Formats: sequence, structure tokens, C-alpha cells
Amino acid sequence: MGAVLSSQIVQTVLLGAALLGLISGALGAFALLRGQSLLGDTVSHAALPGIVLGFLIAGGRDLGAILTGAALSGGLAALAVIAITRQTRLKPDAALGVVLGVSFAIGIVLLSHAQGQSGAASAGLSAFLFGQAAATLRSDLWIMGGLALAALSILALVWKEAKLVSFDPDFAQAIGLPVGGVQALLTVMVALAIVAGLQMVGVILMVALLIAPAAAARQWARSLGAMVFLSMGFAVASGVIGALISAGARGLATGPVVVLVATGFVALSMLAAPGRGLVWQELARRRRARNLRSDQVLGTIHALARAHDDPDYPAEQGMLRLEHRAATDAALSDLTARGLLRETTHAPETTPHWQLTPKGRARAEALEKGAKDA
Repeated sequence: MGAVLSSQIVQTVLLGAALLGLISGALGAFALLRGQSLLGDTVSHAALPGIVLGFLIAGGRDLGAILTGAALSGGLAALAVIAITRQTRLKPDAALGVVLGVSFAIGIVLLSHAQGQSGAASAGLSAFLFGQAAATLRSDLWIMGGLALAALSILALVWKEAKLVSFDPDFAQAIGLPVGGVQALLTVMVALAIVAGLQMVGVILMVALLIAPAAAARQWARSLGAMVFLSMGFAVASGVIGALISAGARGLATGPVVVLVATGFVALSMLAAPGRGLVWQELARRRRARNLRSDQVLGTIHALARAHDDPDYPAEQGMLRLEHRAATDAALSDLTARGLLRETTHAPETTPHWQLTPKGRARAEALEKGAKDA
């Protein structure tokens, strides 16, 4: 591992992955909350025409020109989706499909043309489809860092407006906020995030890195601020871990590995996140089922005590088993542990009997009252 980390190429890729994680994690959270996951896919595909045009205009692999072209074409595609949705009767998913298909088709045509030019094939334009992290230069990090700084600075300036527009656009419009302008700004910033990741992850996979960390963070966070910071953390971790795995194993492309790591965070979050994870939900379901069975047994003992006009009436365990079958023993143990029942004897019988404690009697009466009110 030390030999891997000492490589200048690996260090450059790790720094690039961290920068990409910061911007994609922050803006991906807003894209997810605004239901714009597919918009990220559209913008990433729409960046391809700009990539090729930037290369043709610069006459070579000038990352600044290529990313500028990608930002312009991706931003125009995003604004086109908004315009189509507002000015026509097409639904957002249809507008996204139209813009994605047309933009990507134009990009493929331009790519085919550019690769036929002298020296174009050696520039590795097709690498922008799936990314080529190893081709990242130290000078490229300044461009990525500038994009990250610009996007995060703008996000900090419009934080309150972006938060309100993301959660309640109707209220934001009612109090006079320029909802359309804020939405357009956030959309263009999503395009910036995608452009920043083209070199490392590529057009095809960038949307996954934009959305996956945000989806993982959504499972853990209870506030927007926490979600954004968690999303950034997951994205940075995905980039760094994916880059290290790729560097340590021959033949593994960095971009796909980064996306797989991010997907792993999503899977882990869906399973283990407190309160929302599938494991926690299953435990909660079982706890509710157990409490329901215990309450039923408690209600039976309370009914027997009232029928015998004896609040301390000892209910025989065998009789309870006839009523509640397999659930009886577990329910009795649970109720005893909670201080709602106590075990007793009832001479001359030798089998176990159970009495309500004052706490158990109060619980049974509360349950009975609740059932009547319902």
C-alpha cells in the first residue's frame, strides 16, 4: 500500500477523487431532494457534444476547453428540459428523454467525426464516456478545484433559498422568492458537478456518483445540513476507496470501481441506517408483533381477574396456553421482565399461575380504555 500511495499518479487521482466527492456529494443531495436524478443522467449525456466541440475548437486535449464546452452543453440541456416542461404539455420525464436522446446522438455523431481527424484518436476522447482517471494531471486538479470552489461558494450563498425551494417551492413562490431562478441555478450547478467528474468517472457513470452518495446519506440524516455533509463524506470516501482499489489491482478502471463503492454505501445504508434501514424496520416490526401478543395475554389475565371480581386473580398458565397457544410463554416472559406480571402459586394446584402487578393492571386498563375510544 505504501508503494501505491507514493506514486504521483495515484496521489493525483486521490486528490481528484476527493475534490469530485465534495462537489458531487453536495449538489447530489439537492438533485435527489428535488426529484432530479434523471436530470443528472440527461446533463451527463448532454455534456458529450460540448466535450467534442471543446476539443475541436482547442485543437487538442485542453481540459479547460473541453470542460467549458461540456458545462455549456450540459447547462443548455438542463435549461432546455425546464423550458420544455414549462412551455409545453410534456411531462418532465418525457422532456428528459427527448433532450437526453437528442443530445447524446449529436455527441456520438460529433465524436465519430472528431476521431476521424488527425490526432484525435490519440487524444482519447472516447475515454470521457467511461472516464480515465489515470490521465488526470496535476494541472487538471486546479480546474477541478476551481469548479468545486465555485459550486460550493454559490451553494453557501443561496443555502436558505435552495433549502426552501427544494422542500416547499409553493411557499417560496408565495413569499416572493424567484423560484424559477433558484431552480435554474441549482440545475446549472448540477451540470458543473457532472462536468467536474467527466475526466475521472465519465459521461455514462457520473450520474451514479451524483445520486448514490446522496441516496445513502438520506437514509441516515434527519436534516438538510446533515444530509449534505454526509453525502459529501460518502462521495469522498467512494472516490478515495475506489481509486485505491483500482490502483492496487491491475486492469480495474477507476470510474466503475468508484461507482460500485458508492453503490455499496447505498446498500449498507438501506440495510443498517437507524430507523429507516431494512434491518431496523424488521426489528421494529418484530417488536410491535411481540408487544401485541404480550398485550393480548395481559388483556386476557385482566379479563379473568375482572370476571372473578379479584384484581389479584391467579391465571393458570395452561389455560392461557389454550387461549394464545405458542405465543403464551414468550409473552409471559416479556410481561414479567417489564414488571407487568408476577408468577405465583395457587394451592392445591402445582402448575404456574400469573397475577397482574399494579403496573400491569394500570397498563391493561389503559389498553382497554384505548380500545373503547377507538
